[in-house]
Amino acid sequence: MADSTNLRELVEREEILVCPGAHDPLTAAVEDRLDFEAIYMTGYGTSLSRTGYPDAGFITMPEMVDNAAAIQERVDVPVIADADNGFGNATNVIRTMREFIKAGVGAVQIEDQSFPKRCGHVKGRQLVPTEEAAGKFAAAADVRDERDESVLVIGRTDARGATDGSLDEAIERVNAYCEAGADVAFVEGPVDEAEVREIGERVDAPLLYNCTGISPMLDAETLEDYGFDVVIYPGVSTRATILGLHQWVERVLTEGSSAVEELYAEFEELPIGSFHQFAGFPEVVEWEERYLPAEEEEKYDDSLGEAPGDQ
Repeated sequence: MADSTNLRELVEREEILVCPGAHDPLTAAVEDRLDFEAIYMTGYGTSLSRTGYPDAGFITMPEMVDNAAAIQERVDVPVIADADNGFGNATNVIRTMREFIKAGVGAVQIEDQSFPKRCGHVKGRQLVPTEEAAGKFAAAADVRDERDESVLVIGRTDARGATDGSLDEAIERVNAYCEAGADVAFVEGPVDEAEVREIGERVDAPLLYNCTGISPMLDAETLEDYGFDVVIYPGVSTRATILGLHQWVERVLTEGSSAVEELYAEFEELPIGSFHQFAGFPEVVEWEERYLPAEEEEKYDDSLGEAPGDQ
C-alpha cells in the first residue's frame, strides 16, 4: 500500500501530476505496471462496473470505499478516490472521510452537487448552496487533520455546468472551499481553453483538471503552464475495457477458437509477464511455501502450471 504523504509531495512540486483513471483493482494493476505516479479511481467507472448503471447516484458510500480500498491495496502508488458528494451533508461527510482514510487512499474528492448526483459532463446537475458545501469541506478538513494530515481533500464544483451556472460562480465556489480547508481545487466542465486559462489565473490553490467530456483535451504541458498541478483521465480504463472486450468477443463470436488463440498469443507479448504472473500467483506460491505444512504445500507445487488457463 502506498504512503499518501507521497501524493501531497507530488502535487506540491512544480511538475504536473498525470493520473489515469481506473475503475477496479484489475485496471489499476495494469496502470501500476507503467510509469504513472498516482491513479485516479473513477466514480463513473466504479458505478458502471459495480452496479451496471451510470454515474447518476446509484452507487453507495460503502461500495465506493470498498473499491478504493481494493485498488489502493493492489497498487504501489497513491490513489485519488472519487467520493461523489460526500453522501450527504457535513455530518455524513465526517464518516465518509473516516472510511476513505481507513482505506488508505492519498486523496478524497468531494463535489458540491445535491443528491442524487450525476456525472459532471451531463445535464441535470443541481448544487447545494455555497455555504452548505463549504461546511462539508470544513468537516472533511477537520477529519483529515484528526486522522491523517497527509491525505488531500479535493474540492470540486459543478457550478459551471449546473443550471444557469457560470465560470465566475465556479471560481468563487472553489476558492471558498479551499478557504474552508480543501487542499486542491477542481472546477468541473470548463468549455474552452480560455476558461481553463482563467481558472488558472483566478484560483489561489493547487488545481486539478479533468481531461474528458465537454472540456478541451489539453496536453499536460499546456495545463502546467496555466497553473494546474494535477490532470486526470478518468474514462481511460472503462472505455478501453469496453472497446477491447467488444472487439475480441465479437471475433470470438465469428471466428471461435482461433480468435481466442490469437488473443492469448497477443497477451503473452505484453511486458507484464504471463497471465498468472501478472495476477500475482508467484506471491501466492511464496505464501504457500512459507506458511503451509509440507503435506499441504505438495498439493500446490504445480499451481502455476504450464498452460495459460484462467478458469
